[in-house]
Amino acid sequence: MKKFVSWNVNGLRACMEKGFMDVFRELDADVFCLQETKLQQGQITLDLPGYRQFWNYAEKKGYSGTAVFTKEEPLSVHYGLGIEQHDHEGRVITLEFTEYYLITVYVPNSQDELKRLDYRMTWEDDFLAYVKNLEEKKPVIFCGDLNVAHREIDLKNPSSNRRNAGFTDEERAKFDTALKSGLTDTFRYFYPDQENIYSWWSYRFQARARNAGWRIDYFVVSDCLRDRLKDAKIHTTITGSDHCPVELDLL
Repeated sequence: MKKFVSWNVNGLRACMEKGFMDVFRELDADVFCLQETKLQQGQITLDLPGYRQFWNYAEKKGYSGTAVFTKEEPLSVHYGLGIEQHDHEGRVITLEFTEYYLITVYVPNSQDELKRLDYRMTWEDDFLAYVKNLEEKKPVIFCGDLNVAHREIDLKNPSSNRRNAGFTDEERAKFDTALKSGLTDTFRYFYPDQENIYSWWSYRFQARARNAGWRIDYFVVSDCLRDRLKDAKIHTTITGSDHCPVELDLL
């Protein structure tokens, strides 16, 4: 079995001071993906025996950024989408393995007053096209902070968040499109009606203590991998960030 973990750490240096290494060792993933590392090259050195490290940094300091730590040597590694408009913020790393591609992705937030919604729509189309192009060669697993709560059961207060970033009709429709194209939301595959399980909680209003959260962190796979899915987990008790880690177990 292969264990994959994804975690938006909301600043890796801050997360290191809140027990990141303990969580990393405890989960003992074959592949551990990070989003929102908020680092530039040289700002941190991680000693991770047995893991190969791959980093994609945003050009803007203290912003975005992704990383992948893997026990298995990938056949190839690709950074970004290969599209100039999208490749300045360190949001995508693709690792090619023998049987599949693995992508860690930090999807752009549509922001307050939906200032970036139009850009987000372009990103969604281009990212899905990127995934589908890879799928012509072998199956795809992608994970990360997708910045969308897909269904009403994926957040605590759907009615009051209807037009907020992450729960707009437009963003949810793009996720629908992705699933209809032959992709599977692994958590919902196992737990289609599970309520009150979230992966992100605002730091404000004691949201985590009240479990007023959103499920916006995912593992999504090509439908042809469904027979190999063993479990999908959301580690709601793990702290250190405003997100918690999510996991995929693959046979």
